[in-house]
Amino acid sequence: MEKDRLTAFSDGVIAVIITIMVLDLKLPHGTSLAALATAAPTFVSYILSFIYVAIYWNNHHHFFQLVPRVTGAILWANLHLLFWLSLIPFATAWVGTHHTAAIPTALYGTALLMPALAWFTLQTTIIRAQGTGSPLAKAIGRDLKGKTSPLLYTTGILLAFINTTLADGTYALVALLWLIPDRRVEQALPHED
Repeated sequence: MEKDRLTAFSDGVIAVIITIMVLDLKLPHGTSLAALATAAPTFVSYILSFIYVAIYWNNHHHFFQLVPRVTGAILWANLHLLFWLSLIPFATAWVGTHHTAAIPTALYGTALLMPALAWFTLQTTIIRAQGTGSPLAKAIGRDLKGKTSPLLYTTGILLAFINTTLADGTYALVALLWLIPDRRVEQALPHED
């Protein structure tokens, strides 16, 4: 199967996820800076979630430039990723409304952890289909960032029950690790002269 349908569908789902998140932003009640400040936690959670979804979209785009064709297993692994990404708007809204509460902060971390695990599953499925000598396998290498991220998410989830600010900081740290597109994959892409 050609990858175009998979990438087009994924792009559409990710666009809907971002749209749902932005629609959940509510206008402040009033026109003062104090009224605007009350909306800050929701806006900050939206910004972080937008960055996460954008990182997944960006890396998905890069990954699939190294995938010439997809199998049924890759389709299902991709849907698995999209399922977990689709839950980010719910977790974002809840943590934005209750930003100092442990359970919403921990659930937000879980909503970030699960796509990371699904990403690993997708990556593994692609490499199995292409073989260990594939361009993607070579580009990924030891995947230190990919292996560290779930550990940091889990740390953030546990920190949510101690200090939600530390948990949120941990989630932001992982986003910073991934903000720059994965250069390993970019270097494996064929270059046009």
